[in-house]
Amino acid sequence: MIQLLLSTGVSAVVALVGTRVLIALLSRRGIAQPINADVPAGHEAKAGTPSFGGLAIVAGAGCGYVAANLAPKGIFTWTGMMCIAAIAGAGLVGFLDDWIKVREARNLGLRKASKSLGLVAVGVGFAVSMLWRSDVYTTISFARYDDLGWELGEFVWVIWAVLVISAAANAVNLTDGLDGLAAGSGAIVFGAYVFIGYWIFRHLGDYEINVGLDLAVVAAAMMGGCAGFLWWNAPPARIFMGDTGSLAIGTGLAVLALSSSTVMLLPILGALFVIETLSVIALVVSFRWFGKRPFHAPIHHDLEAREERTRGIDRKLIEPTVIVRLWMLTAACTVVGLGLFFREYIRNGGIG
Repeated sequence: MIQLLLSTGVSAVVALVGTRVLIALLSRRGIAQPINADVPAGHEAKAGTPSFGGLAIVAGAGCGYVAANLAPKGIFTWTGMMCIAAIAGAGLVGFLDDWIKVREARNLGLRKASKSLGLVAVGVGFAVSMLWRSDVYTTISFARYDDLGWELGEFVWVIWAVLVISAAANAVNLTDGLDGLAAGSGAIVFGAYVFIGYWIFRHLGDYEINVGLDLAVVAAAMMGGCAGFLWWNAPPARIFMGDTGSLAIGTGLAVLALSSSTVMLLPILGALFVIETLSVIALVVSFRWFGKRPFHAPIHHDLEAREERTRGIDRKLIEPTVIVRLWMLTAACTVVGLGLFFREYIRNGGIG
């Protein structure tokens, strides 16, 4: 338990302090996130807000993970270290994207192909290293390695891992459109993985995954990093996480799911990210097939527009209202996901 507390506490403090330092440094240098012209009215006022805040999340998670494993009884596992390495790698891809946006003063960073290639490299590196040095299961599973038990084999599992990492990273990236939405929702889902990792650790004989505690430490580190960053990112945000943060958060969720054999549970725990992605897909299909845009996408922008039309409340209150409601949705989905996780434990002979 001390490792979890250390991981959370250290990462939160590092992210909290580090984000404040970034705000001061970037503001002095005039380094800000360009605003997309397609966002709803009112978001233009955010022009000039510093970006690159995801650096503090990644730094906080790394420091929290190291501090927890340097404590008595702490132990660095290959799985845990590769999870942190994948998070850092995705953060680097996002950093390059953010840097190009700032340098070119436009809301277009890396080309889609270049960003995708970067995430593929992260995914392949993670998957191959896990097969090389860990006992990861190469099955498609829901809440434990054998509850679905669809064996993929090593080669196909590498492809599967790349797809999961790319999908999760891009889903969180699409969700990062309101102040604090991605950071707060990410913290909630990482909190669920703290529980899952610790439960696996306490019931090793049932799950046959001997790195459950280190997975919980990684999740706690990311949860703390998101929470520390959220102090400055809550509306009105003083800094944005940028792709640096969103790709790191999505990759963190993906590698935890892959390592704990809960990939098919992740879409329930992180249902908000799935909904946001589906809304974008639906809008693209509608526009290409019918030439119409019946709603805004990602869905959080449509919810903003609906609040303004139906309630006519002060625009300054619309964004926090939508964010809190989506945090509540995330929390509810997380509870459902954890309930299903526990149900599978009972169904497979666990005694609670």
